[in-house]
Formats: sequence, C-alpha cells, structure tokens
Amino acid sequence: MLQFSGWGLLAFISFLFADIFKVDLPGYLLIGRIATTCTLGLLTTHVARLFIKRIGLLKRPLEKIWPWLLTIVFATAVLYGLLILLVIEIFNLYLSPDSSQLSFFQKVLALTADSGLFISSWLLIYFFEHYNADNRRRQVDSLKLESTVRELELKTLKAHINPHFIFNSLNSIRALVDENPERARRAITELSNLLRSSMQTEKLQLVTLQHELDIIKDYLALESIRFEDRLQVEMSIDPDTLNLSVPPMMLQTLVENAIKHGIGTRINGGWIKINSFIRDGQLVLEVANSGNLNGSVITAGFGLSSTQNRLQILFGDKARLDIRQPEREVVLSSVHMPLKNYHA
Repeated sequence: MLQFSGWGLLAFISFLFADIFKVDLPGYLLIGRIATTCTLGLLTTHVARLFIKRIGLLKRPLEKIWPWLLTIVFATAVLYGLLILLVIEIFNLYLSPDSSQLSFFQKVLALTADSGLFISSWLLIYFFEHYNADNRRRQVDSLKLESTVRELELKTLKAHINPHFIFNSLNSIRALVDENPERARRAITELSNLLRSSMQTEKLQLVTLQHELDIIKDYLALESIRFEDRLQVEMSIDPDTLNLSVPPMMLQTLVENAIKHGIGTRINGGWIKINSFIRDGQLVLEVANSGNLNGSVITAGFGLSSTQNRLQILFGDKARLDIRQPEREVVLSSVHMPLKNYHA
C-alpha cells in the first residue's frame, strides 16, 4: 500500500508541476517519462525489498548494516538508471536530441543521479520505518515481559508470606493446647478468621488500610491470648489513611516481626504501637515496639526481605522500608509509599 501510495504521489506531483510551470513537451513524452519513472521506481524498490528480506537485513543490529544499506541503495539506483535508459532507448523518450548523443556511461550516470535521489530516500524511509516499528514492538514486548515477571514475583512472595504467618500462628496455638484448651479453641477461631481474610486478598496486589488493620486486629487478638498481659497494643491511625491502599499482609508482617523479635524475646513482654499518617505526599506506616535492634534482624527473616522486594516491585524507588532504633529500648519500622493514583 505504501509503495503504490508513494510512487503514485510522485506521479501526481510530477503532472501537477508540469501543469503549473507549463512544461512544453509533447503529451506522449511527458506521460511516458513520468510513467517510466514511477513504474520502474516501484519495480526496483520492490526487488530491493525482496532482497533485503531474503538476506534478513532487518533482523541485524542497525550499526552493522550500514555497508549493506549503502551498497543496496547504490545498486538499486544504478539498476533504476539502467532500466529507465532501456525504456527511453526503446520508445525514444529523450527530452532533447542532444541527450541521445551522450555516451552510454554519461546517460546512466545522469539518470542515476537524477532519479537515484528518489530511490535512496525511499529505501532509507523503508529501513528506518521498519526499525522504528521493530523498536516499538520490542518495547511493548519488554513491558509485557517485565509485567509478567513482576506478577510472578509478587505471587511467589505472597506464597511465602502466608505460610510464614501461618507457621507462627500455629506455634501460638500449640503453646495453649495443654495450658488452656478453652483459649486454644478461641485461638483456632481467630486463626480461621485470619486465614479466610488472607485467602480473600491472595489475588489482590493492593487492599485498603482498613482491611489490613482488621487482619492485624485478629492477629493481635490471637497473640494476646499467648502473651496475656505481657503485650500492650496501641494504635494511632489517621482517618484519612483508612481508604488508602497497601500491599496485603505487609503491615501484618511488620507487626509479626515486632512481636517475634521484640516482645517475644523479653521475659516481661513489651508494647507495640501502630501509626499511620500522611507526610510529604506519602503514606507512612509505622510499627514501633519495645526492644533493641539487632543488625542481623533486617536480613535474617524472610518477612522483612519479602516486604522490601514487594515495595520495590510495586513502586520502584518511590517506596522504601526503614528499620532503626530512634532511642534506647525502642525499635521503629516504617514504610513510605506514594499517594498519587493510590486510592482504592
């Protein structure tokens, strides 16, 4: 379609200019020259296209095809000039008697230089259009592949987070079975609620903070049975953040980590505080707990490393996880996530 359109447009422009500038040529000569130029141009560029596709030139890196490209442009232009000269000789389409007196080499050189501009321009457009289209396809394929990989990574991370959480919860229940069967039954009910909630969010990349807090409340209710009065919980939640979205089970993982590495290692237990607020255009989630930060804690557990990976996959450099000890006997885990396009 582009071949016929391009050379057809050249024919139209040639006739238009001939009419505007009142070219003084016999009708058969004008029509013959324009028809010869466009028809043979269509033929030679089509042959060049078939040769380019046959040797797979478009599949090679652009920086390696320049010698081939220049050679094909030159060869096509020469072939174009020879074919035009052949038609002119057969049908006597010379523009003036003097033109027929030139040598064969002069005629070919003149016709190649005169019409080769069309050939070279057309082939260069053909090459760069194909490379541009191929580059766009590669970008789309790359984005699709990246999206697929990220989706698979998220599913893999979720598949690890939930068993990690279940394992700790079952340990809590096991500790109650002999000591207090009634409380153990209550713990099983709490765990059932947690499993139901986690299954509902398994296919989601984001949930509302309110939904995440409901899961955390069930989890803390379960843990409070094991710790009894050795666990104090405090929440300070900005109402404006409740409908914002967070990765499912992420905040719960931070709470679980605080209890396991903080409160769970202390004979007298401790406290945990959960905060949410908006600062500098970001949603900030904080989990503070009593304890001391061990340098190995950040990399020791799968929960925190998976949280870092999930934030990287979902938000790139726009989100981060920080764990620090702002003061003695206090460990603070905080997550910063972007607010833009972030409402559930």
